[in-house]
Amino acid sequence: MKKAYLGIDIGSISTKGVVINENKDILASSYLWTMGNPIQAVKNVLNELCEKMDSSYTVVNAGTTGSARKLIGVALGARVVKNEITAHAVGTLSVVPDVKTILEIGGQDSKIILINNGVVMDYAMNTLCAAGTGSFLSSQAKRLDLELDSFADLALTSNNPAKIAARCTVFAESDLVHKAQIGYSKADIVAGLCRAVVLNYLNNVGKGKQIKAPVVFQGGVSKNAAVVKEFEKELQLPVHVDDSGHLMGALGVAVLCKAEKEETPFDFNITEVNFETKGIECTQCPNNCEIICVLKNNEMIDAWGNKCERGTQVQ
Repeated sequence: MKKAYLGIDIGSISTKGVVINENKDILASSYLWTMGNPIQAVKNVLNELCEKMDSSYTVVNAGTTGSARKLIGVALGARVVKNEITAHAVGTLSVVPDVKTILEIGGQDSKIILINNGVVMDYAMNTLCAAGTGSFLSSQAKRLDLELDSFADLALTSNNPAKIAARCTVFAESDLVHKAQIGYSKADIVAGLCRAVVLNYLNNVGKGKQIKAPVVFQGGVSKNAAVVKEFEKELQLPVHVDDSGHLMGALGVAVLCKAEKEETPFDFNITEVNFETKGIECTQCPNNCEIICVLKNNEMIDAWGNKCERGTQVQ
């Protein structure tokens, strides 16, 4: 039997999945939109992975990471459930063993991870502001009536990027409108937006951090060559973008599955199982805890959210 390991990264915007072999080579991958339904998104990813996988391999362990890692981990019976920092660090180290700095910008969040000798030494994540994320660029592309795929190409043609306020989404949008009204071209405005994303990231997530080479940039925004160019300009360092950079969280948790001594074979037929979640407000004490129940074929398999033992009475 040839062994394989499954990693799933469930984010607010996209859901990623990879299957690796014993050598940590990616056998199959999938990247789909979450669309507000992480359970269905994971089922769609699993169906795609199953179609792409070599049938001679058997998945012997599965793991999850991302914002919905606990929910999906319970549903899939995952052996490994890890936070995004750990998963991204492990995934990146498996591709770039000497990495010192990981810059990551996703759809709604961003993070920086500092590594020394293969060990995470420091990290930071963005706050509530979305000005330095992929969703910000996506919304501005729609405002400018541009396809996101053409965003970077247009930005790279600019020789005079507009100065866009980077500290807040609302201010940035207001500034964008103003720059258009006074005559800046779309190319200059788009280039300014890409620069604004970089400045917002470095002044918030990267504030006070010692960014050292090798630098790896990942997440959906890393596919934007104009943003990569601005990072290199500001940091005065080369910035590496891997072809699988958008899959690093899923890859990391798959690598962690391989490191597990015990195995829990995974059955792709789990996509036929009906999973649902149900929120219940406990009224047993003044806390009024919101308890989340996970049901598998109408039978509860797990629940969380109660802050005291009374909460177990309503599950």
